[in-house]
This record gives sequence, structure tokens and C-alpha cells, in this order.
Amino acid sequence: MKGILLILKRFLPPYKKYVALSFVFNMLSAVLNVFSMATIIPILQVLFKVSNKVYDFIPWSTEGISKVDIAMNNGGWYMTHLIETHGSSTTLLFLAILLIIMTFLKTGTAYLGAYFTIPIRTGVVKDIRDRINDKILELPIGFFSEERKGDILARVSGDVNEVENSVMSSLDMLFKNPILILIYLITMIALSWELTLFVFLVLPVMGTIMGTVGKNLKKSSFEAQNKWGELMSQIEETLSGLRIIKAFNAEDKIANRFYAGSNQFRKMTNRIVRRQQLAHPMSEFLGTITIATVLWFGGSLIIKGSGLIDAATFIYYLTIFYSIINPIKEFSRSAYTVQRGLASMERIDKILGAQSNITDPQNPKPLKFDKHIHYNNVWFKYDNDWVVKGMDLKIEKGKTIALVGQSGSGKSTMTDLLSRFYDTQKGGVYIDDVKITDCTMYDLRSKIGYVNQEAILFNDTFYNNITFGVKEATEAEVIEAAKIANAHEFIVATPEGYQTNIGDRGGKLSGGQRQRISIARAVLKNPEILVLDEATSALDTDSERLVQDALEKLMKNRTTIIVAHRLSTIKNADEIYVLKDGEIVESGNHNTLYDMNGYYTKLCMMQGDLN
Repeated sequence: MKGILLILKRFLPPYKKYVALSFVFNMLSAVLNVFSMATIIPILQVLFKVSNKVYDFIPWSTEGISKVDIAMNNGGWYMTHLIETHGSSTTLLFLAILLIIMTFLKTGTAYLGAYFTIPIRTGVVKDIRDRINDKILELPIGFFSEERKGDILARVSGDVNEVENSVMSSLDMLFKNPILILIYLITMIALSWELTLFVFLVLPVMGTIMGTVGKNLKKSSFEAQNKWGELMSQIEETLSGLRIIKAFNAEDKIANRFYAGSNQFRKMTNRIVRRQQLAHPMSEFLGTITIATVLWFGGSLIIKGSGLIDAATFIYYLTIFYSIINPIKEFSRSAYTVQRGLASMERIDKILGAQSNITDPQNPKPLKFDKHIHYNNVWFKYDNDWVVKGMDLKIEKGKTIALVGQSGSGKSTMTDLLSRFYDTQKGGVYIDDVKITDCTMYDLRSKIGYVNQEAILFNDTFYNNITFGVKEATEAEVIEAAKIANAHEFIVATPEGYQTNIGDRGGKLSGGQRQRISIARAVLKNPEILVLDEATSALDTDSERLVQDALEKLMKNRTTIIVAHRLSTIKNADEIYVLKDGEIVESGNHNTLYDMNGYYTKLCMMQGDLN
């Protein structure tokens, strides 16, 4: 109960109006339900001669008699008077009409109670999804390098759906069932507090037994959701690596791995669902035992003539008591269902509760780029080992520099530090005289354009992919950017031109075409600093020629940082920095470095480049 209250406390404030309306109509429904069932008393007492008692009208202001007793007496008097005046058949007709009206009002208010609960349920789930999405965009890249993508997808889809299906669908537990239980309980006490006291001695036994059923449900649900995340990760890996799986004839291996995980998830789900299904029959059985006990106890008192309540009122009391059993059962069943949702909410909170260590300063400085970029004694590590060690590098504005070295030497990390995808542990990166941690990330990243080895495109049109990240752009500017990137011709050859959808990750395009679209995107952004990270390494010769031509156009009059394995692409760089184990071991232009016959020369020879 505490867990669901904490969730609702976090997410309900925007829906206070709906909460109030739902509460009011559920309260009205409960009260009307009590009054509609009260018609059983005059029917039994008067029409079917259960009681021959003669009633005298008692003024409502009479002292010393409870209002309930006055109401019961005067109700009997009105019914007796109605029978004497209009006859039994007409009285029965009046009672039937009254019952219809009361039932209409009861069901109408019950519907309105549910009607105003629905926007709460859908709104809270929407807010959770929105918060997860916002958090994903807010958190640094480092967070997701430690998390499996499939597991994150499982939290956004499966866990949020579980919260909706269990926690949100159980809002009746808070907005309806407690009200029904309270109203019914008050009515029972008013009818006979002695009998109700006996009931209170019996009910805790049922509650204790029910509590043992769901003791470990939350823990089991948490483990099941983690297993679901693993399965989603496997599916994501399969989709990403499908070409390799087929090339190595590894379908059986991947399938067997998935079968094993899927079977474990099935067994976990079986245990959880079986325990959930046990809640309803057990509560019904225990409820029947309780009713039978009350029937025996109360009936014995009436037979002995104890005067506690008369037979007709006792039947009404049993009706109320039977009615209270259902919301109690629903309450207990919802409590077990909620445990599963709370386990999912814990997994969601691993994202929502994550804190970003890369934030904007409280008083940011304006950022201008007029002189240089300076890596000033920069140290950085992802885990335990330093990836960048005491890096000191100054890049003058308008120059093209290249970072070369074998994998793991720290080349891409250098560009990631410039964009604040990660922050340095020691030293700092400066643009002119402003440390990049002293300005806003928006201001910093607006000055940087990226063209990566893998062109990151979106399932949208050519036009929207090129204008991605640019607030305003005319059609003429988009076309001009595409022409500079050597992309205009193949774009206009598609059925809908710039409005053609390029598929998931640009799947309808070749590698060279995808790269040229990403170059057009960078051209339109017109950044002051350009980062080319292995931009042509995955292309064939013809595609590389077109892409290299587009890159040369893009690099004109721009500060460019090239990260490259293929040394043939950086021969014209103004300065080449050779990295090894996170340190600069050589620097100079291509000819100077090659003639040194050092580490750079060795790299060139390894690639068959003999100058």
C-alpha cells in the first residue's frame, strides 16, 4: 500500500480535479447502493408478513431514539400506510419503481466515478513515458554504455505497461473500494454494533491467511521483469547482428540461447500468475466461511429471541455484509496485482532516478570561437585505466588537424570530450579562454557538426533528416546543402523527392548515400567546428570519392578535427597528431612524419601506404 501511495503522490497532482470528481461520484454510488438495498426491509416486513408489528409515526426530532431507529420505524409506518391506502400491488409497484430509480442513480454515479478515473490512469502512464523519454535525452552517453539497450526498451514498454495494467488499473482500490467498505461498515454498525463486533473478530483471520499468498510476489515479479529485459536485449542484438548471425550459420546458437531465456521467463511468469490466480478463489472461499459464521451466529440470536435485530433487518444486514465482501476481495486481489507493478516501477526508477554528472553551470559564460581550441593537461578514464593521459593540444581556428592511431589510442574520446559527451577528470578543454564546462551544452554543441563512420539517420524523410537540429531552414537552403554533399541527384530520383521516407536508420539507402545525407545535415547546420570520425572508412571506392569530395567542400574555411584509421584520407591535414595509449607521440604534417621513420611511418606501412 505504501508503494502505490508514493507512486500516486508523485504523479497525481496534475489530475486533482479528476481525483475529486471520482471520489464524489464513488461516494454517491456507495450511499445510493445502501439505500437501494434497504428496500428489502419493507418488502419482507410488510408485503410478505415477516412481521406483524404495528408502527406509529415518530417525529424526526424525537430525543432519546437514534435516527436509524426512527428511519426504520417511519419507513415501516409509511409502507403500512401505503398498503392501507393503495393496496399491496400498488405498493409493490411503487417499491419496484423506487428500486429502478435508485439503481439508475447508483449505476450512473458508479459509471461517472469510473469515467473520471480513466483520465488519471492514462495521464499518469503518459507522464511516466514522457519522463523516461526526457531522462533518456538528459542522461549522458556514459550512462547508456553501462546499460543494455534491450533492457532500457523493456522498461519503456513492458515495465510501463505493467504499471498501467497493475497499479493504474487498481485505482479502484483507492478511489472506490475503500469508500464502499467504509459506507457498508458504517451501515452495519448502525444496524447492529454487537454483530459487527463479532464480524471484526472473524475478518482478521481471513486477512492473515490472504497475506501469506503474496509475500514473495514482488520479489518474483522483479526477477521476471529483469529476465524480460534480458530477452529484449537478445532480440535487439539479433536484429542488429542478423547479417553476421546468418553469415556464420549461427541461427541455432542464437535460437537456443533465446529459448533458454524464454523458458526461464515462462517458469517465473507461471509462478507469479498462479499465485495471483489463487487470490480470488481463496478470498471467495474465506468470504463464504465468514458469511456462514455470521449467519450462524446472528441467526442463533434471532431464534433465541435476543432482540438484537429482527429477522428482516438481519437479512438486510447479511446483504450489506455480503456486499462488503466483494470490495474487500477486490482490495486484496488488487494488492497482489499491485506488487507486480511496484516491481516494474522500481526498474523504471533506475532510469528516472539516475543523476546526470554532466550539467550546465548556474551562471554560464557566453561562448565565442575566435582563436583556438585548447586541450589543457586533459586526463580521462572510463573505468580504471586512463584513456587520455595529460593531453596538451592547441587547435588554431580555421586549421584542419587529424588524430591518428590504433584502436584504443583515445582518438574518438578526444572528440567526445570536446562535445561534453563525457567530462574530464583532470585538466579541461577550452574554446578561446572559456572552459567548456562554464558554458551551456546547447551553446557549445551548436558550434560543432559531426559526420560519423556510421551515418545516424532517422526513419523520416530526406528533408527532415537534413534539417535535423536546425530550427529554421528554407527549401532552397536544404537543396543547396544536398548539392554541396553530392546528394541532390539521388534524392530527386526517388518517387517523392525530398519528401521520400528513407526507412529505419536510412535502410533504403546505400552506405555512401547515407553518409552524404549526414554531410548535407552538417552543411546546413554550418558549424564553426567540424568533427569527422572515420567518415569514409566503411565505404567502397566510388562512394568514398563522392563522399570525400563532399567533405572537402564542407571543410572549407572551417576548423576541422579528423579521426582516421585510413591515413590516405588525412594527407592534406595542416597538422597530424599521432596517438598511442592516450598520449601524443608524434606530430607534424604527413611528409614530415613519414620521413621521421617512426610510429606514423609504421602505421602507413601497415596499411600499404608507401607515401
